[in-house]
Amino acid sequence: MARIDHITTSGVFSLDGEDFDVENNVWIVGDDREVVVLDAAHDHRPILEALGGRRLKAIVSTHGHNDHINAAAELADETGAPIYLHPDDTMLWEVVYPDRRVDNSLADGQTIEVGGSELTVIHTPGHSPGGCCLYLPENRVVFSGDTLFHGGPGATGRSFSSYDQILDSIEHRLFTLPAETVVHTGHGESTSIGDEAKSLPDWRSKQD
Repeated sequence: MARIDHITTSGVFSLDGEDFDVENNVWIVGDDREVVVLDAAHDHRPILEALGGRRLKAIVSTHGHNDHINAAAELADETGAPIYLHPDDTMLWEVVYPDRRVDNSLADGQTIEVGGSELTVIHTPGHSPGGCCLYLPENRVVFSGDTLFHGGPGATGRSFSSYDQILDSIEHRLFTLPAETVVHTGHGESTSIGDEAKSLPDWRSKQD
């Protein structure tokens, strides 16, 4: 079983000229020697502290919205860890970091090894074109970013998002995981695949 640590950071999410105060979940996955950070949000300092001297192998961004990447560069500079992002979210990355590129691309089916465990990338477009989830089967956990939350899919209706697409991603990519899989989200409380799957017909009924 991989070790999973969790902290929250607070800041501002900005998109389409609007600002929102948000609290983000930052997930740290690995063992007592090395870890990956999922979504370096808002402030790199508490994330660095939570590492506790462990080697940071990678900074993985589930998507390119500013509140999920705005501490990534500072954390990378402090630790030397590479930053990963799906290339379909490059335009979002460039809003925050116009003069810096990510180090590595995420791709569907890719595996990221850390501390003897494997995270599998699941491309789940909808909240953003390059949105990804990370599946950790040995812990029966999926890290859903802003694709799936306790109570429903991630927000759509803004630039580069699609309600139809996020429902397809959830139904065909996430709800095929075992029902007991715990969903660790990008904001708010965790849930499970089984609990959320019951609501899919209601979500489908809201499509145009």
